[in-house]
Amino acid sequence: MNDTERDRDDDLLLLAERFEAYRGHLGAVAYRMLGSAAEAEDAVQEAWFRLSRSDARAVGNLGGWLTTVVGRVCLDMLRSRRSRGEQPLDTWHPGPSAEPDPVQDAVLADSVGAALLVVLDTLSPAERLAFVLHDLFGVPFEEIGGVLGRTPAAARQLASRARRRVRGADAPKADLVRQREVVDAFLAAARDGDFDGLLAVLDPDVVARGEAGATVGAAAVASGAKSFAHLARVARPALVDGATGLVVYADGRVERVLTFTFVADRITSIDILTNPTDLSALTIEPAQP
Repeated sequence: MNDTERDRDDDLLLLAERFEAYRGHLGAVAYRMLGSAAEAEDAVQEAWFRLSRSDARAVGNLGGWLTTVVGRVCLDMLRSRRSRGEQPLDTWHPGPSAEPDPVQDAVLADSVGAALLVVLDTLSPAERLAFVLHDLFGVPFEEIGGVLGRTPAAARQLASRARRRVRGADAPKADLVRQREVVDAFLAAARDGDFDGLLAVLDPDVVARGEAGATVGAAAVASGAKSFAHLARVARPALVDGATGLVVYADGRVERVLTFTFVADRITSIDILTNPTDLSALTIEPAQP
């Protein structure tokens, strides 16, 4: 064995040691995604193969890189499983990782259970990935969007839709009635350029997100909404993934969608979706007059 081969083997050994430090975390991500111990192990092994064939020196955040790689692998496996109509067969519950971490093991034991996996199985692959990576592992929506090939706003919407199902569902009818009242007030104020009317329905810390970036604070969002007056005149209330939103149509097709998050009868966030790929992923139903 020459010096070059020896150095390559030493580098690979060091890389394997670094990978092992993340194995427990990666296994937890994969199991939540797949609900199968065998498939989770396959996904983790595939992540190792991809890492070993990559230039690890160019990876700034190895843990984040591996998490997104496992996410991509699991997404492909879920899509393949759905196309074949298969379901995971085992009911394994994770034990300690190779290097025990009592805090992590307690969290795993508490949060990974049959009930959660049953609910996760009702989600689409994209919803499941967005929810698992963001809500359970804190992966930013920018990275999740990259895995899914969608914008961060669309990834956020997928996670929100999944979260409602995991919590046991769609908003109660009474909530939808109140949501409609708030959205109607927002729409009327935007149409009239009524700054005070907008402030009345916006949370002081409201965040409005679009492809151009984010606007924070009620005053800033209200000022931006006033410029939305020409679109507000043609926007129509609709149920977007089970919650009250606004839809703008152009030539019979959906051109723009606004989705809202509500807390205590105030709007706390607004997502403005215009990307055709993102729009096609939404379930839009006409709202009652």
